[in-house]
Amino acid sequence: MNATYDTIRPCQERHFASFDATSLFYRHWPAAGGAAGKKAIVLFHRGHEHGGRMAHLADEFSLPDFDFFAWDARGLGQSPGERGAADNYGVLVKDVDAFVRHIATNHGIATENVVVIGQSFGAVTVATWVHDYAPRLRGMILAAPAFKINLIVPGALAGLKLLYAARGNYFVKSYVKPTQLTSDAARIASYHADPLITRPIAANILLEVDEAATRVVADAAAIHVPTQVLVSGSDAVVYEEPQQTFFDNLGTENKELHRLDDFLHDTLGERNRAIPIGLARAFIERLFAATPARPGLLDADQHGLTKREFDTLSAPATTAAARLYWAMSRFWVGVGGRFSTGMKNGLATGFDSGSTLDYVYQNRQQGFTPVGKLVDNAFLNSIGWRGIRIRKQHLEQLIGQAIDLLKAAGQPVRILDIAAGHGRYILEAVAARPGQTDSVLLRDYSPANVADGRRLIAEKGLTGLVQFEQGDAFDQAGLAALQPRPTLAVVSGLYELFGDNKLVSKSLAGVAGAVEAGGYLLYTNQPWHPQLELIARSLTSHRAGAAWVMRRRVQAEIDELVAEAGFEKIDQLTDQWGIFTVSLARRK
Repeated sequence: MNATYDTIRPCQERHFASFDATSLFYRHWPAAGGAAGKKAIVLFHRGHEHGGRMAHLADEFSLPDFDFFAWDARGLGQSPGERGAADNYGVLVKDVDAFVRHIATNHGIATENVVVIGQSFGAVTVATWVHDYAPRLRGMILAAPAFKINLIVPGALAGLKLLYAARGNYFVKSYVKPTQLTSDAARIASYHADPLITRPIAANILLEVDEAATRVVADAAAIHVPTQVLVSGSDAVVYEEPQQTFFDNLGTENKELHRLDDFLHDTLGERNRAIPIGLARAFIERLFAATPARPGLLDADQHGLTKREFDTLSAPATTAAARLYWAMSRFWVGVGGRFSTGMKNGLATGFDSGSTLDYVYQNRQQGFTPVGKLVDNAFLNSIGWRGIRIRKQHLEQLIGQAIDLLKAAGQPVRILDIAAGHGRYILEAVAARPGQTDSVLLRDYSPANVADGRRLIAEKGLTGLVQFEQGDAFDQAGLAALQPRPTLAVVSGLYELFGDNKLVSKSLAGVAGAVEAGGYLLYTNQPWHPQLELIARSLTSHRAGAAWVMRRRVQAEIDELVAEAGFEKIDQLTDQWGIFTVSLARRK
């Protein structure tokens, strides 16, 4: 090991397979003497750096009964990938999820006994993961989180976006000097000498981390994990105000913020770092002295952030100017429906209908005249519909994963979808694995969807294997009585349309009654959407042309509802914008 990263505590160098099988590098410092009641601290480094830069904390925290872990993020340090790059920022966030799951599975440390510590860029990635994936962590500590990077030049971010739009991806070199990070002479010298420092960062990652940070700061009320924020008072690399806003917005009551005057950006690597380390150690000790808290979100449909948001969107716009704006928006949607096939279909059946979703899945621009095709192309490429198509890919991926798990356990593969729409994602997932499924039962409340679904079954040559019947997804007794009992139940895009948690709980209880022990549930969620108001004030629902107003559920809420029904989440996939999630849970 490079002497720069040496610790008194013995260190093991390892690799883990991330979600896409990429082998990422990490360091592990086991607890002294194989301490019982295993607990862990997981360290996430700042941008441009690697886990070795945080190795000193394994000694300096003086927590011998904790395992310590520190990874090298994809594209940095000793991990593979193009330096400073990734396909998108969501890949890095999913890597965090895979790493913590690896620690649980391979090192036997339950996630509720893990505290994560992130610095700068790493702190934003950790916070985004906690927001989007809602892990049951014991706590998180964010040191100088880079929620807003100081790019020095006015308008630099807008310029980077324009350049990205014009020429595609490129690299931006960091000119941050180590003297801007720390006043510790040894740390400055080691930074200069460190061959693993990577100064360039891909523009897409730089821009997307800014977008994710803005989203997470604004929606921090969705975070219910106990959180400590350490702010460096003399930090010239990132701005302080968003750190305070994030803290103020946090949904957990167990939170604390400490401002460290005269500290530079590398909070936990500063000359006087014993101060923040002491604050962090005390916070960790308090967390483990108490019983882990649970969010308690089963009644989030009655009060709280998303209920207030739903009530606002359900009421008319408050100003005359806003009402005129949205009236014009609805007018132009109507005009678009005369040209765009997709918009015409949405106006006729509802923009949330199975028919509209199937049109979006197929992603073939159609319309009256070339203008209509251009309008249809814009419709199909709105961020929401792009997210829906990624959700379909994730559904098919996790259906395949569930089939593999059932096969490995020697169980039959009997699939049930309680609100299938046209059922395209199920049919294509099953067709991609011929001979691996014993039976498929698709259900939907709409006779039109049932008829269209049956035509699609015949078109794909799956008649006999797949049955499609009309059914109520909220009929608890009817679901529980289904025979043969399914081993994989799928609920996609349904609960997002119904804000009432009692109704969703009733449906989930029916599904739990149907699925055999050891079987699986695949469910979707929409914890965030950038166009909620546009949807609510401009688009219509399948329910008799009513406005399409949704109460979003933060991920922790839907996961709690699923857990209450008797399922344990084992995996989750999320698009890079954090809009749609697909989760896989096992029936306990």
